[in-house]
Amino acid sequence: MRLKVWEPFREFKPFYRDVDRLINEFGRGHQLTEGPEKETWSPKVDIYETEGSYVLNAELPGLKKEEIKIDLNDNTLTLKGERKFEEKVEKENYVRIESSYGSFARSFVLSDKVNGENITANYKDGVLEVTLPKKEEAKPKEIKVEIN
Repeated sequence: MRLKVWEPFREFKPFYRDVDRLINEFGRGHQLTEGPEKETWSPKVDIYETEGSYVLNAELPGLKKEEIKIDLNDNTLTLKGERKFEEKVEKENYVRIESSYGSFARSFVLSDKVNGENITANYKDGVLEVTLPKKEEAKPKEIKVEIN
């Protein structure tokens, strides 16, 4: 005999999806009434570790490198900038605005392993790549052990 798992709320899943969609649509509609230039947004960031550094990739589409500011203060790395809404078309003519506009600021507390003096940044194709090199003592060292 095969057992079947009872899911009492399975019938409500489409309803929950519709409610989520409605809430999201309302939020976007509200964005149109407020004006996209007054919004704040938070760029998506990926951080990964290599043998010699940490690398931070931030998605900043539509920004020029001059519009991006990177600060390091008290072991905290801060990315700041602003994406301005360019009105090539009258705002009233827009049916939907999903892009985010306005100023942003993202801060990251750095590990003590990061060498703050040698941080580098590169911006290409809407992606900011910040390389945070590790201090020499933080890099893994291989020690050979001889067995007699």
